[in-house]
Amino acid sequence: MATEMTHGTVRGDDGLVRPMWAAADDLMREYYDTEWGMPVRDERGLFERISLEAFQSGLSWATILRKRPAFRAAFAGFDPDAVAAFDDRDIDRLLADAGIVRNRAKILATIGNARATIELRDEGGLVDFVWSFQPVETPEPRTPAEVPTTSSESIALSKALRKRGFRFVGPTTMFALMEAVGIVDTHLVDSHRRGSSGVWAGA
Repeated sequence: MATEMTHGTVRGDDGLVRPMWAAADDLMREYYDTEWGMPVRDERGLFERISLEAFQSGLSWATILRKRPAFRAAFAGFDPDAVAAFDDRDIDRLLADAGIVRNRAKILATIGNARATIELRDEGGLVDFVWSFQPVETPEPRTPAEVPTTSSESIALSKALRKRGFRFVGPTTMFALMEAVGIVDTHLVDSHRRGSSGVWAGA
């Protein structure tokens, strides 16, 4: 049985400390323990994360995580070249796919973002572009209330991506992306995952 601790953390049956959201169920715990906050430095992987963060807007991450296999199947494994070639038939197919979030605006944005990702290759590519917004320091939250939801870097990243044609990339969404792919480390200080990304050795 998990034991609730102070500061909004939970000590699991395995003795490891996690934030309460990461102890909600086995799927979330697995995601937290193996993926969240780990560096993503490949174009397809980063495009997938941007896409899923956009679909998550207004929904819980657990909902998106449960639907991720269906999203990957529907969006050609989030291969930017394949998604950029989607046409009206693909849009109709996606709108009829109960396995994903059937939101026309987000579907169109994902296709447009794939095209914008391809265009960014002339500037060094999506990965270098996004990672160039890594801050000098990372937060050191001790409680969930101390975890930021935006930063000056996420605001700047949002503006820069929008300028290059990306949509559904607001500052809050981009901060969530930066957390998810290791650009910042917002693991709580007493979490067993703190500093595990290797990006922030002193975190």
